[in-house]
Amino acid sequence: MTTELHDATGLAALDGLVSHTTTQGVPTLYAPRPGEITAGLFFRVGRADETLATAGITHLVEHLALYRLGLSDLHYNGATANAYTLFHVTGSEEEVVTYLNTVCAGLRDLPLERLETEKEILRTEAAGRGGGPHSQMPLWRYGAQGYGLSSYDELGTWGLTPEQVRHWAATRFTRENAVLWITSDHVPDGLDLTLPAGTRVPAPAPTSALPVTPAYIHGDDGHVVLTSVVPRSTAAAVFAEVLGRALFQDLRQEGGLSYTAEADYTPRDAGFATLTAYADALPKKQDAVVGGFVDTLARLRAGRIEQSELDSARGKFLKVYDAPDLGAAALPGYALNLLLGHRMLSPEQHKAELAAVTLADLRAVAREVWAGALLQVPSRGADWAGFTLAPQYSQDVVTGTRHPSLEDDRVTLVIGTEGVSLSTPGGPVTVRYDAVAAMTARPDGARALTGLDGFTVSVEPTLYRGVTAERIAAIDAAVPHAAVVPMPAREPERIPQPRKRPRPADPSAGRRRKAAWSARGWTAAVVLLATLAVAWPMLGGYLIVDRISEGRVPPLPGVFGIGVLEYTLIRCTRTANQRRKLARTVA
Repeated sequence: MTTELHDATGLAALDGLVSHTTTQGVPTLYAPRPGEITAGLFFRVGRADETLATAGITHLVEHLALYRLGLSDLHYNGATANAYTLFHVTGSEEEVVTYLNTVCAGLRDLPLERLETEKEILRTEAAGRGGGPHSQMPLWRYGAQGYGLSSYDELGTWGLTPEQVRHWAATRFTRENAVLWITSDHVPDGLDLTLPAGTRVPAPAPTSALPVTPAYIHGDDGHVVLTSVVPRSTAAAVFAEVLGRALFQDLRQEGGLSYTAEADYTPRDAGFATLTAYADALPKKQDAVVGGFVDTLARLRAGRIEQSELDSARGKFLKVYDAPDLGAAALPGYALNLLLGHRMLSPEQHKAELAAVTLADLRAVAREVWAGALLQVPSRGADWAGFTLAPQYSQDVVTGTRHPSLEDDRVTLVIGTEGVSLSTPGGPVTVRYDAVAAMTARPDGARALTGLDGFTVSVEPTLYRGVTAERIAAIDAAVPHAAVVPMPAREPERIPQPRKRPRPADPSAGRRRKAAWSARGWTAAVVLLATLAVAWPMLGGYLIVDRISEGRVPPLPGVFGIGVLEYTLIRCTRTANQRRKLARTVA
């Protein structure tokens, strides 16, 4: 059943280009394109809606909803991003109807007898992914919550119950929290999109773990990364293109310092976008790349931008309008704007905004980017360029029982009534019980507490004097039950034992903001980065794409002035340098 979709979000601007209606309560956009039909069902729920303790619950629902489709020659896909979940298919009208009906039936009645199997599949999938050069940036900016969770492993795959997963599906995968798009001149007959009633859930409010910006952190050799959050605008999208071209020219073509130098603009929610700039470097050229990177940004901030740079960037956006079947190409982007509550721009409106962008606008965006920047450098610091080192330690230490390290007499674990602290030569690391994002719990007594700010303290009874079962019980009693993640027993040889060293390095050296625990207590978090490319990617953050069917997964068409939505999977393995940075007591 289809009904008229009341225009409260600017859809009237798309009349004549994209048709819109409501199908069984689900807002639906459609536009024709020759050949097979492509359809996508978006839900406004993703990684950023979870907690660290339940991380992966959305991905689990996605897997379970697709299970009954089984093996098929049909090109279909599932994807979990920061702010949305997508079910996507290409095929005949009958195949598309079957797919969408099966997905909705699966969401109504999840095959929860598969829950433990799917958890294992997700853990196996995560083990095959690596942390790319950008993987730490979200947790440093946002902490262990909201948009920062894309830096962490899916801890929920260990402890989520059938009741939790069922409730998540019933409250987040609802008809009011969905948008459907179809590349067809009509809504196919036979669709059964019956879903629970609910409400449109707004994108999560951003959190902050950075008291001061511009800030910098240390990363692995060979990579320089900068991120900043800016208001969504045509000028900001154009600036990202100008910045990418400038970095490529300065660092590769003229300096010969980098092979890859680029920038990207990725909308985060209805009002803001993340601008990311990246350059690679050989070890002996890393300082020069950092210097050149900063110099390029300084030039743009000073307004030293040529009109030809603006014209070239603007021309790239305008080329989007040369694509055939523009209405169909625009559907995913418009659907996501509708889902998030962002404004709708017709082609004419977007062209007018592009024409209005000036060099002064680009300079203003450059200054915004700098003001909110987080820079990851591989070598020496960036204080000389005006960046402040992001917090490496907590500001205080809790009071309580003191437990000296059996490996290093300069390190002491404190277990108090308000939280736990680790005192180190460099400074304290503290996690308070009322601000715990997650605590993993092993049968052997090991506990790893991660605070909402991203700091983690691991409590290994074998490594500290006097950490008795009573002290562990005191921690367990103080941590909220919802934050506890039960972990499986470790083999005896995997339980750490004290090792005396003459002058051990500070176990908290480097950043403690690493979550997800291995046999030694935890491992560095990993995430799969999906790039939504061509002109102006519509929505992003980190995307987990599940290729369910065999054969090529077709790219998703994008939106006017926003580009073609295409998944480019970047698979990277953790480097030796990252492994060396892992500390045993502090993540």
